[in-house]
Amino acid sequence: QVQLVESGGGLVQAGGSLRLSCAASGSIFSVNAMGWYRQAAGKQRELVAAITSGGTANYADSVKGRFTISRDNAKNTVYLQMNSLKPEDTAVYYCNAILQTDYDTRTRLYWGQGTQVTVSS
Repeated sequence: QVQLVESGGGLVQAGGSLRLSCAASGSIFSVNAMGWYRQAAGKQRELVAAITSGGTANYADSVKGRFTISRDNAKNTVYLQMNSLKPEDTAVYYCNAILQTDYDTRTRLYWGQGTQVTVSS
């Protein structure tokens, strides 16, 4: 079994910062890319940022220069540092990971349960 558990969401005023964490645990053999998505009320889920196992990151245009994705491969954990938050950043944030388990040679995509981020104006 594999679990991705997010933490760090909450309520913050516009201009503030939050740091999200997502730890993957279970029978993990290797983790490839990890990423963060978000889904605002009434909207489709969208990519926020993703990072490869080698550390190459890409970002949605809407968060470039404000958000930073990073990871700790030893802990199978991905982070999202969010600065200069705006009300339009309000959403449920989900992490995902493309990984290989100890019992299956295929790589699969796993999702966390999501964490709410609310930015007040």
